[in-house]
Amino acid sequence: MNWLVSIPEFLVSEILAVPAFLIGIITAVGLAALRKSTGQVIGGALKATLGFLLIGAGATLVVASLEPLGAMILGATGAQGVIPTNEAIAGIAQAEYGAQVAWLMILGFAISLVLARFTPLRYVFLTGHHVLFMATMLTIILATAGYDGWVTVLLGALLLGILMVSLPALAHPWTRRITGDDSVAIGHFGTAGYIAAGAVGRLVGRNSRSTEDAKLPEGLRFLRDSMVATALSMALMYVVLAVLFLARAGAEEAFTAFDGGATGVGNYIMMSITQGLQFGVAVAVILFGVRTILGELVPAFQGIAAKVVPGAIPALDAPIVFPYAQNAVLLGFIASFVGGLAGLFVLSVWLNPAIGLALILPGLVPHFFTGGAAGVYGNATGGRRGALAGGFVNGLLITFLPAFLLSVLGAFGSENTTFGDADFGWFGIAVGSAAKIGSVGGIAVILLIGLGLLALAVLVQRRAVDTRWDPAAGRAWPGAAGERGTTAAAAADSSGTHPRIAPPRGAPVPPPPPR
Repeated sequence: MNWLVSIPEFLVSEILAVPAFLIGIITAVGLAALRKSTGQVIGGALKATLGFLLIGAGATLVVASLEPLGAMILGATGAQGVIPTNEAIAGIAQAEYGAQVAWLMILGFAISLVLARFTPLRYVFLTGHHVLFMATMLTIILATAGYDGWVTVLLGALLLGILMVSLPALAHPWTRRITGDDSVAIGHFGTAGYIAAGAVGRLVGRNSRSTEDAKLPEGLRFLRDSMVATALSMALMYVVLAVLFLARAGAEEAFTAFDGGATGVGNYIMMSITQGLQFGVAVAVILFGVRTILGELVPAFQGIAAKVVPGAIPALDAPIVFPYAQNAVLLGFIASFVGGLAGLFVLSVWLNPAIGLALILPGLVPHFFTGGAAGVYGNATGGRRGALAGGFVNGLLITFLPAFLLSVLGAFGSENTTFGDADFGWFGIAVGSAAKIGSVGGIAVILLIGLGLLALAVLVQRRAVDTRWDPAAGRAWPGAAGERGTTAAAAADSSGTHPRIAPPRGAPVPPPPPR
């Protein structure tokens, strides 16, 4: 009977949990449904797969660039505590609950497609690795609360399917504010942070100009290139932290921030500058991967919409919004990290001594991806002030929520790592608290939580999305006169001929490249 475990584990770990393969398969199905030729189906699927591999390559470069920066921050501040890392906690749980996670994920994906087909929530969640992380968290919570294996799988799959169609709907008024149309939705379990960023941006940024509308002196015009601005900003941050680390810990310890160590102060500083510049390269790779995948996936989804889920909208990973406001990504990242430091201060001086909450250290990777996206959402509704405030609020959320989440993870709450993004926090706390009630009562409350979330999403879809409610009415944004921006068509351009995502003022948006 090992094949009953081996087959779903293979499908989950080798295909469904690998976004590049999942996106390639979905693209192939969509192009086939559009009756494209065999060559077009294969070519489109491969190009979409390569687009996601580009995003993954960029993400790997980001992580590699941020590792020494994290060591410098720890060395400069002396802080110790829990660092939320989705990959780490999921890997630890796989050893004990791998089979249950696999079945829960497969059934959850199937339920999400059924809900997308027969409810107004026409979203297909395609961020496979995040689905795996959520499936893992739900398995941990339900299994450690004492529920039987199949109860855990069936109940968790229902919750997972509801999340996969509901969260994109809840965020879609803000996502459409960014993209200008319904071509894509956000499919990432940091949605609560993005909605909060958009809401806060609207409150604080009424007259604030867009981050993409900076007016610079002639000698500084080169900073309008987002790759250049990002690289220089990060290089400066690296140098400042490198000097602080050196002053606090001394040369012998500071030089260990880089693999192999540095050979002198000059080499140490130059390695810091190089890492900052490589960060700019990593972001550029991610943006090119986003353009590539949008150029293939969005047209292919017409076939999915026509044959499987009429009107389907692909819900994609957080970097999908990065090209729409590239300066806001950097501002949101920095503001989110500052929010994480502020949250760590509150935990250390108040909540840890008072109620024993763990100290949550700001991990640079979650702050970059979720903080950068929060900056884009905040900028869409509140310009520069909105990007900064939205990123800061996101930083607070992904600091406090993981601290409370640890209490419902059973034995896994003492692993010195946990799930990091906002939706893991609030949803895990809600489900975990309900699970502690007991078998029958706990299941009833958990079902009410899931059905309540589904009902709320349907209400938002009907009252806000379908009526085209604008969360920042009155602010110019994509394609509007007087404000630089972009549309999905421009962001989907994968020809590589355009140095910037956003067109100049008044310029028509270029169509997607010919297929």
